[in-house]
Amino acid sequence: MNIQLRNKLISIFVILWLVIFYYESTCYYYLQPLFNRELPRMKFLFPPAGWIMFYNIGDNFGYTEVYGVKNGNPQLIDPHQILQTRAIGYDNINRNALITVLSPGMSDSFCPFLKRRFPYFEKFLVTYVEYPHLTEQPLERTQTVVYACGE
Repeated sequence: MNIQLRNKLISIFVILWLVIFYYESTCYYYLQPLFNRELPRMKFLFPPAGWIMFYNIGDNFGYTEVYGVKNGNPQLIDPHQILQTRAIGYDNINRNALITVLSPGMSDSFCPFLKRRFPYFEKFLVTYVEYPHLTEQPLERTQTVVYACGE
């Protein structure tokens, strides 16, 4: 077989596969609400959750914010200053690594770490920010103080 013909066939296959993959990935949460009807599904080699393959993806999103308080004024601390990484191309903040400090019992070790890392602040507020309905109401946001350090 001619190499140019083979490369063209492979390119056409990859383009078709990507188009179908994007369609399957966005069909349930974006395309069906956009057209207000159920769209046909294609059962190929695609997992039902699309991009995130075997995880159950909900319609909400949440992350942690840490505030330092000085003279009664809360100030958001940049998460990159809390979890510093030196590796190139790896960003713990974008991977939501700071969410682990919300686990029960983490305040016992996280509070002394914050006090040692940021001695300027008198106390700290660790909050959970949640977007409960991303597709229906993308701007709806709730923020809850999970615990405070230094009270």
